[in-house]
Amino acid sequence: MDLAHALDGLDTHPWADTTHAYGSAEDLPELLRALAGDDEEAADEAVSELYGSILHQGTVYAATADVAPFLARIAAAGHKSADLLRLLGDMAGSDDEHGVEPGTVRRAVAAQLPLITPSLGDSDPAVRQAAVWAVARTRAADTVLSALLGRWDTEREPLVRAELLGAIARLDPAAGAALAQAALGPEHPAHLRLAAVFARLDAGEAWDAAHHRAMLLSLPASPLGRERLDLDRAEPLCAVVEELLQRGTDADTTAAGDLLDAALRDERADVRAEAAWAADRACQMSRSAPERLLPALLPLVTAGDARGVLSLLGKLGPIAAKAAPALAALAEAGHDEDLADRALGVLALVAPDRAAPLLARGLGKRPWGLDAAAGFRAPQDVPFPFHPELLTAVRARLAEDDLTGNEPSQLMRLLRQWGGRAADALPGLYGLLTRFPLPAAPAVAAVAAECPLDERRRAAQALRAQAPDGPLPVAEAHFELTGETDVLLARLAKELSDASGDAAWAAQVAGRLGAAAAGLAEGLRGALSGADAPDTSPVLDADVALADALWRITGDAETVVAVLDSVFTRASGEYWFRWTAIRAARAAALLGPAGRPLVPRLTALLDDPAQAPAAVLALVAVADPDTLDRPALADTVLTSAEQKAGALEACDALLALGAGALSADHLRRLTDLAERDLRVIRSGTESEIVRADERLRARAREVLAALRPDPTG
Repeated sequence: MDLAHALDGLDTHPWADTTHAYGSAEDLPELLRALAGDDEEAADEAVSELYGSILHQGTVYAATADVAPFLARIAAAGHKSADLLRLLGDMAGSDDEHGVEPGTVRRAVAAQLPLITPSLGDSDPAVRQAAVWAVARTRAADTVLSALLGRWDTEREPLVRAELLGAIARLDPAAGAALAQAALGPEHPAHLRLAAVFARLDAGEAWDAAHHRAMLLSLPASPLGRERLDLDRAEPLCAVVEELLQRGTDADTTAAGDLLDAALRDERADVRAEAAWAADRACQMSRSAPERLLPALLPLVTAGDARGVLSLLGKLGPIAAKAAPALAALAEAGHDEDLADRALGVLALVAPDRAAPLLARGLGKRPWGLDAAAGFRAPQDVPFPFHPELLTAVRARLAEDDLTGNEPSQLMRLLRQWGGRAADALPGLYGLLTRFPLPAAPAVAAVAAECPLDERRRAAQALRAQAPDGPLPVAEAHFELTGETDVLLARLAKELSDASGDAAWAAQVAGRLGAAAAGLAEGLRGALSGADAPDTSPVLDADVALADALWRITGDAETVVAVLDSVFTRASGEYWFRWTAIRAARAAALLGPAGRPLVPRLTALLDDPAQAPAAVLALVAVADPDTLDRPALADTVLTSAEQKAGALEACDALLALGAGALSADHLRRLTDLAERDLRVIRSGTESEIVRADERLRARAREVLAALRPDPTG
């Protein structure tokens, strides 16, 4: 292909009629000209911009298909060939297609195979490797497999040969496994040996001692993975462990554990670091992995590998309690303040009793430790232990003038958790009500609530003085401490009448007052969105909160049903409103039979796994019991949990449906959720995955015990 003709037809193509990630594709001709031009820097920039527009975060578009012929012709002309062939392969491999029929982009790339396939024999190994990637990603096995097998017989470059083996295995797993069998031994280059391991995995072959040895011989494997073009396997050890665990068999789970255990005990620091990263992933996938791997992880805390394992131990929390002595020693060491702080943060999650006195000695200099004890990383359902030294340190720190950021909230959260045991801190807290009202007010109420009457009165006076002009939590705290509603009601009325007020928050607080907030009913109704309000999540969420409050306060079913019906209508079919619909379903459940007009709206949510558990709970509460197909609803919520959507709420829904709704197969599936090795919850905030899944497992076991038939009955 002559580069002079690579852009033929560029100016006559209707680029304005097609789109990419940023809208109109009218900018593509300029990028393609830069790509084919003599300016190397401009060409490199064009490649980068194409990845951002026609393959944005892995998504392909109509313009992606349109640009394929030009990219293939430029590559065939020998210009930026390796970069463009890789781009073509990435385009063909995407299943995330926007605005086009499934397979459109892959077919567009496959149509260029006559231009791409000759590059399998290019003199440049990088071009040959990228060509292998591109032709294999078209999945056109009937067209390209013979060419790949033919190249396998002649290719001698280890990296290209490894790419070939991976490509053949993807297109024909059996053929790939057969070729790989002879490439597992130590005499073969590491690239090829690693590719052989994956080829055997792709073929579903049983993991055996030969695979185990080959993988260990290939470590450290991360440098090898970075030279391959498959980003999903850029961390090979992690990828192997994931695939073994995903198989879900006892043998494969054991194999993954044995492989990681051996790698964690390797004499080489870079291998141990790679293994610690893979172990982290294993613990977030497998419920048995922490116990299996802890004996190999613990020595790393004191062997100079601490940074590589601290994050993982923190995610495990109390499961890693055996690490407490090593973590405490590291936290007390003074030669590396940052490492000591991080170790203290992990100790606060793993063994908080041991962390409390150490945090006291370093308060003000241990931000990681304080965050783990009372900040974002702290468990929400477990208070940090009280310790007299720590109380003294908190009081002293609160008296300093350099408090900034999250530290005041974290320190006062500790006091709030300790209640009456922190009574000595009250005078200082009163002084902070003006400076830090949001965290100080709840702390005052929680501590004073467990104090003698005189101190409770002083606290109430301090809160009452700040409530009229302070933020809403000050008035909330006054109510929590005294039970008196006048201050809070006045503050809520102001919040609801102020155009800049937070109506949703005010509604949530008012709803907790119930009939005592009857005087706010008109203000709540007035805060509901009007016909001209934009359909945004904050607007819809506020309407749900207002409807919830109106029901709790007035029992006005007619108004509340109308508001929730409107929310369901506006949220229908919109991905970003799915959580609003869930909140609306939870509000509907409060109505009981009065919410029966909402049954069609709730039924419509059953098709979305994320929304189904809340919808089922609401249907059980509001629908005519005789109209419910309880076994079908049980099947629906189990499917949600199995798809990792609303799993905890799914357990609640099963309990609400009752034992009569569950068949033997339903019980089997619930048992699997409770007892299987693969975690059900495997996404979300990384620091919370293990704890969240452990809570789910405990809840699933409780529900199973409640619903399983009594064998003696």
